[in-house]
Amino acid sequence: MNPVPAKYNTTDTDAMLVQRATAGESRAFELLVIKYQRRVERLIGRMVRDVDLVPDIAQETFIRAYRALPQFRGDAQFYTWLYRIAVNTAKKHLMDLKRDPVMTMSSLEGDDDDETSGNGLEQRLSATSEETPEAVLASKEIAFAVNEAMDALPEELRQAITLREIEGLSYDDIAQALDCPIGTVRSRIFRAREAISNRIKPMLDRQAGKRW
Repeated sequence: MNPVPAKYNTTDTDAMLVQRATAGESRAFELLVIKYQRRVERLIGRMVRDVDLVPDIAQETFIRAYRALPQFRGDAQFYTWLYRIAVNTAKKHLMDLKRDPVMTMSSLEGDDDDETSGNGLEQRLSATSEETPEAVLASKEIAFAVNEAMDALPEELRQAITLREIEGLSYDDIAQALDCPIGTVRSRIFRAREAISNRIKPMLDRQAGKRW
């Protein structure tokens, strides 16, 4: 990552950077890209099968976001607004390619060094294992089962559970990102969790009574 000039620092809020970018400061938008690029790419990576498409879709997401900056009113958090653009851009690509979104194993594992990401699902999986060969194997089996369960979810359920359990968004933020009522978000997440839980519960029951 390139060093941030002194005039910009980590205390700069998204709103300040958006305001500067809208006023024509290209560096301000570059900082927003640096801040959210990996999170956006991870989100897209959980929606598409072909990892080679992720950089292109992410780039298009930021291009669309930049062009739409004048329409950003600050009613929602910038990252929520950006996630919505990313989701819509990925869905457009999937429709164009006639492909179905798939949660890949690599995307489920995520990037541990990104401290800004939410890792609710990953933390639950790691919490079920200890550092023994048997536990590591069991953890991998559970991760594979979760991956298959998420793969089998309808698109709207997969999007909601991804934003909640992996990206760590609040219900309000997910509702804004997916442009649906918060009650719908809660219902989708409940149904997704139930489907995944039913899939992996037998495995978890075999691990010292630990439950997801």
